[in-house]
Amino acid sequence: MVDAALKDGTADRRCVFEVFARRLPDGRRYGVAAGLGRFLTALGDFRFGDEEIGFLRDRGVIDSGTASFLADYRFTGNVRAYREGEVYFPNSPVLQIEGTFAEAVVLETLALSVFNADSAIASAAARMVSAADGRPLAEMGSRRTGEWNAVAAARAAYIAGFGASSNLEAGRTWGIPTMGTAAHAFTLLHDSEEEAFRSQLDALGTGTTLLVDTYDIEQAVETAVRLTDGTLGGVRIDSGDLPSVVAAVRAQLDRLGATGTKITVTNDLDEYTIAALRAAPVDSYGVGTSVVSGSGHPAAGMVFKLVAHQSSDGEWVSVAKKSADKASIGGRKEAGRRLRNGVATAEVVLTSGQVGPDERPLLVPVVTDGEVDPAFLGAAGVEAARAHHKRAKAELPADAARIGRGDPAIPTLVI
Repeated sequence: MVDAALKDGTADRRCVFEVFARRLPDGRRYGVAAGLGRFLTALGDFRFGDEEIGFLRDRGVIDSGTASFLADYRFTGNVRAYREGEVYFPNSPVLQIEGTFAEAVVLETLALSVFNADSAIASAAARMVSAADGRPLAEMGSRRTGEWNAVAAARAAYIAGFGASSNLEAGRTWGIPTMGTAAHAFTLLHDSEEEAFRSQLDALGTGTTLLVDTYDIEQAVETAVRLTDGTLGGVRIDSGDLPSVVAAVRAQLDRLGATGTKITVTNDLDEYTIAALRAAPVDSYGVGTSVVSGSGHPAAGMVFKLVAHQSSDGEWVSVAKKSADKASIGGRKEAGRRLRNGVATAEVVLTSGQVGPDERPLLVPVVTDGEVDPAFLGAAGVEAARAHHKRAKAELPADAARIGRGDPAIPTLVI
């Protein structure tokens, strides 16, 4: 497209592209926009080097003119977006990119690959946070996804309310709190479970969490309490019928005087199993596969569409697809969250004009003339996104946290 547009003279036309989802995944009542900080970091580094350009030329993808354009590529346009951590609904313009056609269109895959994955994970994580009802969750899914995807997943889950991750690279890169426990392999390595427990306690102290379901849970709990004189920080349970096992372990800990010992459960948890454990004496959860896979919806379904461009005489023209089931809405959008007494009642998307006085503006500038606002980057950007998510989620109607199937928590009004 860039190659052809450079030849026909349309490459320099100012354009507006928007990223949005036509619908939410089945059963979801809202989505969580995540990935903005990662996208902006990547945008600042988005370059075409000699090797990439040589590859494209050798295969006849581009000609010399396009090669020169790519060699000098720097994004010089403007970007507005929903703040990271913001909730979104069908047709919410979560990302809006304005620039020349050539410099903006090449960002499609970058934008969608980041926002689709991160928003899917954050949306699933937010549901799990609601299901946990105030009990902390840790992200533990690195083994269930790609190595760098795991770092991004930990970041998205943390923004949506998870308290920590077992991924140390996520801690190093994004400042996310990290934690973990020993695996079954550590217990199996030793000649007895008691020796394994002693070793872990010697290394980490009595505040550590011991994995108690390698052999016999009741015996393991008895050993753990005896070795720590009832001061053990926690036990982890990774198997069995969790409601009944957790209840039995809690009763045993209390009977042995270890009333302060916490219980963490893992074992293929998702929002539904977490909700089913609300009545159980669980203190915290570790979630792996379901959170890094979007709990059944690994992509958020977002698309990247041209919605407006300048004509040859400089006038702005709204454009939109008319395809069946894939129609888009033309025009540069404004968006606001309509509130009544602090509770959201509608998502308002305007094709002209500004949001009203009873609507919280949702689009904020994040790139101006090619310069990225550093407030959205790095560990500080992650903490800001986490705090914003908490505020945005608190605006939703009470039934938005319902895990069962339902329509979006509020309607989207396109005006």
